[in-house]
Amino acid sequence: MSDIKIKIIDREGVSHEVDAPTDMNMNLMEVVRSYELAPEGTIGICGGMAMCASCQCYVQSDHKLPEMSDDEEAMLSEAFNVKDNSRLGCQLHITEDLDGLEVELAPEEA
Repeated sequence: MSDIKIKIIDREGVSHEVDAPTDMNMNLMEVVRSYELAPEGTIGICGGMAMCASCQCYVQSDHKLPEMSDDEEAMLSEAFNVKDNSRLGCQLHITEDLDGLEVELAPEEA
């Protein structure tokens, strides 16, 4: 079992450095939920299917990330508060390549 470190800035602007396991097939949205860094019911509403953008985050570090799927691109094209560095947390699977990743959770859509 190997964990990586990820820095997550929550919607209140508080920074959290968390351990994320690489051997459980988790994604970033599930890590945020497991550490309760967003109120219940405000992140991962669609269950990680790239259908709601509630897990949108801004990637702050310069990690090489996997290409966006068509579904992720389509969802971000309709989401609010999208920036050039926006990604859906549910589409970022936890791998050793993401060690040291820094992300900020996008504001909740009102």
